[in-house]
Amino acid sequence: MNNLRFCFVTAVAVAGPVIAAPDVDVDLPTVIITGVAEHVERTADSDTSTLLSNTPGYSVAQGGGVSGLPVVNGLGDDRLKIRVDGMELTSACANHMNPPLSYIDPGQVGQIDLVAGVTPVSAGGDSIGGTITVQSAAPFFARAGEGWRTRVKLGASAKSVNDGVNASVSASAANDTTSIGYTAAYARAHSYEDGDGQRVLGSMFESINQSATLALRGAAGQLTLRAGVQHIPYQGFPNQYMDMTDNTARYANLAYAGRFGWGDFDASAYWQKTEHEMGFFTPERTGTMPMTTRGINAGYAVKASIPLQAGTLRVGNEFHRFRLDDFWPAVPGSMMMGPNTYVNVNDGMRDRAVVFGEVETRHDARWLSLLGARWEWVRTDAGAVQPYGTGMMNAADAAAARAFNARDRRRDDGNLDLTALARFTPDEGATYEFALARKTRSPNLYERYSWGRGTMAMTMTNWFGDGNGYVGDIDLKREAATTLAFTADWHGGGAKGWFVRFNPYFSRVNDYIDVDVLGTFNPYMKMGAKGTLLRFANHDAKLYGVNLAWSVPVVREGMYGSVKFSGNAAWTRGTRRDGGDLYRIMPLNALLVLEHELGRWSSQLDVRAVDRKDRVDVRRLEPVTAGYALVGLRTAFQARKHLKLTAGVSNLLDKAYADPLGGVYLSGLKAQGGALRPLPGYGRSFELGMNVEF
Repeated sequence: MNNLRFCFVTAVAVAGPVIAAPDVDVDLPTVIITGVAEHVERTADSDTSTLLSNTPGYSVAQGGGVSGLPVVNGLGDDRLKIRVDGMELTSACANHMNPPLSYIDPGQVGQIDLVAGVTPVSAGGDSIGGTITVQSAAPFFARAGEGWRTRVKLGASAKSVNDGVNASVSASAANDTTSIGYTAAYARAHSYEDGDGQRVLGSMFESINQSATLALRGAAGQLTLRAGVQHIPYQGFPNQYMDMTDNTARYANLAYAGRFGWGDFDASAYWQKTEHEMGFFTPERTGTMPMTTRGINAGYAVKASIPLQAGTLRVGNEFHRFRLDDFWPAVPGSMMMGPNTYVNVNDGMRDRAVVFGEVETRHDARWLSLLGARWEWVRTDAGAVQPYGTGMMNAADAAAARAFNARDRRRDDGNLDLTALARFTPDEGATYEFALARKTRSPNLYERYSWGRGTMAMTMTNWFGDGNGYVGDIDLKREAATTLAFTADWHGGGAKGWFVRFNPYFSRVNDYIDVDVLGTFNPYMKMGAKGTLLRFANHDAKLYGVNLAWSVPVVREGMYGSVKFSGNAAWTRGTRRDGGDLYRIMPLNALLVLEHELGRWSSQLDVRAVDRKDRVDVRRLEPVTAGYALVGLRTAFQARKHLKLTAGVSNLLDKAYADPLGGVYLSGLKAQGGALRPLPGYGRSFELGMNVEF
């Protein structure tokens, strides 16, 4: 393994005192994990997707309080491969209210890794934007001869902007061969306030996560069994027409890692089931419209790493099975929502079978290369559907259901991913990396099989927070992205020295899944508001940009401690080849950080600046947002060896701003009328936290 300080698509983040971004050993010497958060402590954030927010090129599209959607270099959500403890999880919701990262609380995370853009084939497929890997805290073992030992960790935090509270606990008992552990995490918050002191309606949430672990290790390797359950009683979505009224998920996964004379072998198998409901539970949204979803993920992955004379061969096989049923029970007495159950997706199927191989070669002291190929067979299908009824109010849906049921709905895709990387290290102070890849992604079930053509049905399929309505297309093609990237890394001064990383990239995406406009409507029948009715459609696109990161010691260790100036900047453009900008492209942004350490104290002053977003997707009526700068101040004190206290304030100046990727403020329109406006961002928040271990 090599201890690396560079990456080929985005640069390592500058992290605060609570979430560290240290150098890490990884299996792939040509890839450093971007934005690593290792041994994560209880923070004031409830959403795991925010743990990587200090990474250049990374941003979060706001949803509910624990359900943000990650975006990397302009590509997000299903365009990223996300694994949680080895499980490939799929959103079981037409609004993606339960994305993969929502299934683990920040207090349960041991390490979160991001590889962006040109990912090695062994790091994942069925994605064109990168891979995020989340691992729970590793099992705790005693040293040989110590007998049984116990470990307990407690974490708690609170923030003022939404009266949020977070708590987590983990307890383990272990000897040198057996480990038994339990973790639980709880998060709850009211609706948050914006910079003008106004409540952002319908943004409250509650989440409970529990898991148990049994691990056995010996000469033959380590076997780890994890099982858990999540319950979200409610979660408001201010940029969606619906709220989450329940989400219950159960999972189990089994992993084995062994080292043999011929090499390393890793294997895992998993199962996860989600029962999800949407409806209304806040005063801002009234009425009755139950929506129910059932999703099951199951699969396995095996990988072998075999040392060669001048490198390593990696080969693997994976399988992922996803089943989805999405139906909306009839509302008694309603002329529109009855008399039948609306069947949105019936026995939806998405299966993937994978084989891959890659060769890493050390040519000499200066050159290293990685070549890989990955083949994926993807099959999707869905059963017959039905509308609420066949009367006049459901005529459009009834006609669409007949046309959908008459079609052959099975589709098979054969997807080939190729990756070529080269690293050149001319001396101890510089590293240069060149990367080229072809990556593919097949459509998700909603992109292919959502079928309703009535305005109400179309607006229920929307994970974009834009207030529009969507319908699928069975004949959608898979996306294929060709990405070229270069990274220059200059550094010196040792582990605590300086570095500068410069990373331009370019991606051309054939058959990018975007939209065609079918018509317009007035959301909530407010004449001052406008929405569009859209059909998913393939269009060629291109994305390009540059990421920059740096760290410079200002004052080395001394009487008054050490001071470091660090930060990063990112600029991304995304356009369709036939004209127009892509949706949810973050404008030019930068993070400036001044860090101070003195003994047990560590403090940070940061400024996050975001440019005006005026390059918007006109087809989706994406709102223009003004530029802004947010100031944050944080400090941490290691009171004792096992006790850490944190305090801070975010948006110190209580700046009123709109989230560039937040979409529109639908719950505000429903309650207050008027015109749609961008979703407001969080106002000033005072935060306190504590982590203790014994």
